Amino acid sequence: MCLVWGTTYLAIRVALETMPPMLMASFRWLTAGVLLLIVLVARGEVLPARRDWPALAVLGVLMMSFGNGGVVWAEQTVPSGLTAVLVSGVPFWMTGIEFVGFGGEALSTRRIFGLILGFSGIVLLVWPELQLGHSGAFLIGVAATQIACFGWAIGSSLARRRHHEENILAVSALQMIFAGVSLLVVALAIGEWPALAVNARTGSALVYLIVAGSIVGYSAYAYALRHLPVTTVSLYAYVNPVIAVVLGTLVLGEPFSSRVVVASAIVLMGIMLVRRT
Repeated sequence: MCLVWGTTYLAIRVALETMPPMLMASFRWLTAGVLLLIVLVARGEVLPARRDWPALAVLGVLMMSFGNGGVVWAEQTVPSGLTAVLVSGVPFWMTGIEFVGFGGEALSTRRIFGLILGFSGIVLLVWPELQLGHSGAFLIGVAATQIACFGWAIGSSLARRRHHEENILAVSALQMIFAGVSLLVVALAIGEWPALAVNARTGSALVYLIVAGSIVGYSAYAYALRHLPVTTVSLYAYVNPVIAVVLGTLVLGEPFSSRVVVASAIVLMGIMLVRRT
């Protein structure tokens, strides 16, 4: 999960070269969900009861429509590596949501300091654009990453509280389908269809996102979320930015400066303090 998801930021950036964001995300999740569901039905697996579908739709919209949709929207204007660092703030959101909404562990002094430290790192990352004051598209992209974090964190907290006896692959497939449909509705509503174009490079990136990023990566995340402590699962937040920054720099020539290195390290240190048991 850590290794695969670290590469998806590059794949998203490549796919966006010719594909509109919401339409691309819709194709990714809808195709992955349908393919996974076909395999499960062919194997005779038991699918979730229809009474559970509304709850699964909510999880799909939160984790993939908001979560991944926000990331895809952000990568139109924010470098892929920087997007990964900004999204690594998910543990901050999860800690706060668990405490406020689900009666989770109280915020200790160490965790509060970690939250402040991580937020400081994010501010350092975007400070040049904040000083310029005219890069509105970039700042909208940054805001989109935090909307993505918020949706993903709420969805993850709710998903952890579902029945453990459910078929995790079937649950994941339905969540993907519901998310894909909701993203398609948004894409059509904002008129993305006429702008759709696909070539060998962007098509390959989309296939990679469908197979590796969605079917393999998301299913692994859903399984880990059920069977491992949330502190362990959140370790992917340390690995993803490193892989994404390196790939973005080497493959796409994205900016890589000492400020990016220092700010990213500060964000990850904040995460470590927040998630430390």
